[in-house]
Amino acid sequence: QEQLVESGGGLVQPGGSMRLSCVASGYAFSAFNMAWFRQTPGKWREQIAHITNRELTSYADSVKGRFFISRDNNKDTVYLQMNDVKPEDTGVYYCKRPIGNLWGQGTQVTVSS
Repeated sequence: QEQLVESGGGLVQPGGSMRLSCVASGYAFSAFNMAWFRQTPGKWREQIAHITNRELTSYADSVKGRFFISRDNNKDTVYLQMNDVKPEDTGVYYCKRPIGNLWGQGTQVTVSS
């Protein structure tokens, strides 16, 4: 069974950092591109970071220079390092395998003092 499981969310203060993890199972993780999405209150779910199977990365303008996506194929895991977080980064963060439209269950990130 193909599955993605996120972890690492929680409460973080503005200006702080947090790292999200997404562990894949049930398929050949290293062969696939991966992405992080987030859904903030009242907005569509948006893609914020993408990494190819060759580790080429791209970012939404809203997070560029602050968030960084990476992967560890030995651990079947994709990460999202979030730095200098802002209150508007609050939302539910999802990892996704674009091919096959495979989603994780999401993890809540709240940025507040």
